[in-house]
Amino acid sequence: MDSMLDRPEQEVILVVDDQPDNLMLMSELLMGHYQVRVASSGAKALRLAQSEPPPDLVLLDVMMPDMDGYEVCRQLKQDPRTHDIPVIFLTGLVNPKDEQHGLDLGAVDYITKPISPPVTLARIRAQLNLKANADFLRDKNEYLALEVHRRTRQLQAVQDATLEAMATLCDLRDNPHSQHLLRIELYMRLLAGALAQRQGAGGELSVESIELLARSAQLHDIGKVAVPDRVLLNPGQLDEADSLLMQSHTKVGRDALAAAEQRLGAPAEFLRYAKEIAYSHHERWDGSGYPEGLRGEQIPLSARLLALIDSYDELTSQHPYHSPLAPAEAALRILAGSGSYFDPQVAEAFSEVADGFANIATRYADGEEALGSELQRMADALGETIELTPTPP
Repeated sequence: MDSMLDRPEQEVILVVDDQPDNLMLMSELLMGHYQVRVASSGAKALRLAQSEPPPDLVLLDVMMPDMDGYEVCRQLKQDPRTHDIPVIFLTGLVNPKDEQHGLDLGAVDYITKPISPPVTLARIRAQLNLKANADFLRDKNEYLALEVHRRTRQLQAVQDATLEAMATLCDLRDNPHSQHLLRIELYMRLLAGALAQRQGAGGELSVESIELLARSAQLHDIGKVAVPDRVLLNPGQLDEADSLLMQSHTKVGRDALAAAEQRLGAPAEFLRYAKEIAYSHHERWDGSGYPEGLRGEQIPLSARLLALIDSYDELTSQHPYHSPLAPAEAALRILAGSGSYFDPQVAEAFSEVADGFANIATRYADGEEALGSELQRMADALGETIELTPTPP
């Protein structure tokens, strides 16, 4: 039964007694007030207790052959399906020790025969009211738990949609025909998973954080939306001013994500990795990177992971200004940068999954359409540069 709304209008009472006269007496007393089921043995009582709809209360005799009432009560309370059904012993045993034994087994009341019909009905009604209140609270708690779960999933969907929308913006700015961002996501999931195994249970990389890292990694270059094509697509050596303009994309990206977080009115945990990666993925282990020249573990782990991933993807991807390296040669270069460009622990984790990186690089390599799009953008940027350059007199 799923909820209280599925209950019949009248409560169901199961009367258990091996004496037909007693069953008849209790049925006559209860009918008109409740739905009544009867069982002449403990085994049948257990079967009926598990039927639909289950009884709301069990009136249980103690002295029965084969299986006495105490054993029936014990089994009812051990079974999760019947544990919450209140049991009232209805018996001729008047010894206080018998009553105590029944209550110790989980019974809610102990009525001795001969019964007083008004008192018996009142005590039954009291226990049914208590059960109704308990069922209401249990159903309410289950509803609240389901509602929390539903809203959590809604929030997760909003977060995923937000990250995906931002990643789409990055994709359109970079190269809509390239699979660069897909590769970055897959590399991050693989590398972070390998590092998590090395760290063990005490590490900071849980299954949830790895998944968030993989989605956040796609936003590493979101700040490039503010870099003009003449700088972004320039295959040559940039002058100092343009170099600073290019480097500014880290701060622009971090600030844009921070501004989005501020509009939410509270810290957004799902943007934490994205901000770290956008701002610090060009930092180097030896302190030679930018924007702050952070060194070693001063660099957030998320950015240390992305630094290696982005370098590998740059080495193995086709661009107008260089041919891709074979994955094996790219891996050697990455490992050669351990301790200088890259965190040694991250580089060791990479060495364990280098074959997986190679498979991703090959399977999701950019095609001619992506290369053609990049060439066209470079030509357009060069044309803009020429047009804006004054003609000497």
